[in-house]
Amino acid sequence: MEKKKKSLLVIYHSQGGTMDRLAQRFARGAALEAEVAVILKKAGEADANDLLQCDAIAIGSPEYFGTMAGMIKDFFDRTFETAQEQTIGLPFVLFVCAGNDGRGALTQMDRIAAGYKWRKALEHRRIAGPPTEQDLADLEELGHTLSAGLDFGIF
Repeated sequence: MEKKKKSLLVIYHSQGGTMDRLAQRFARGAALEAEVAVILKKAGEADANDLLQCDAIAIGSPEYFGTMAGMIKDFFDRTFETAQEQTIGLPFVLFVCAGNDGRGALTQMDRIAAGYKWRKALEHRRIAGPPTEQDLADLEELGHTLSAGLDFGIF
């Protein structure tokens, strides 16, 4: 019998393209594990079915005015009632890009994840200022680490 691939959902919001680049690099690292299917979606296109079918989730948001992007909050709002009870313990990680801080967005998303009762799989990644090549490489490694941990059953 063929082993069913586990799936990693990566959702993000991007207006100017920076978070799009970051999410792409995260997904590229995650895709290094052949036994994990990586689903990359903008938050506005993701729905409760995506959330219910994944085995882990990564969420990328820019920080706007000290908060997460509205489309990330919208994703949480649209999926909570349907998915909350069915996703308890879901491994997750967050990544944020901010002009100067990013802590506000991370705090908000972490609190919402606690409401879902998800399980933090790895340290969240916060990038303050324009992302460097090292930031992109670190994010790719974070994606690979989450995917490998999912494949090996660590998360």
